[in-house]
Amino acid sequence: MHEMSITQSVVEICEGHAAGRKVVEVVLEIGELSGVVPESVEFCFEACTKGTLLEGAKLTIEEVPGRGNCPACHGEFPLQSLFSPCPACGAFGLAIVSGEELRVKELELE
Repeated sequence: MHEMSITQSVVEICEGHAAGRKVVEVVLEIGELSGVVPESVEFCFEACTKGTLLEGAKLTIEEVPGRGNCPACHGEFPLQSLFSPCPACGAFGLAIVSGEELRVKELELE
């Protein structure tokens, strides 16, 4: 489960930015095309925060929907998979507009 190492990295990033202050809430953005399962991150969060500045912090996950852009017809549309064809013209090789995000969006500190 790579979500455990991802969650550990998130904790390290947050601790670095907290500058010794207790973290009350973490807001993460996770794109649907990122390959990260939000429920698994939630599951790992409590274990990864034990004994850190984030222990007891609330985790809020904002899921970012996938969107693609077609280089052939220039349409923009929802995208469920990295390998989907354009729904308008059937072309492949779509540009990802959003949905690959995995970032700490906000930290609330005491």
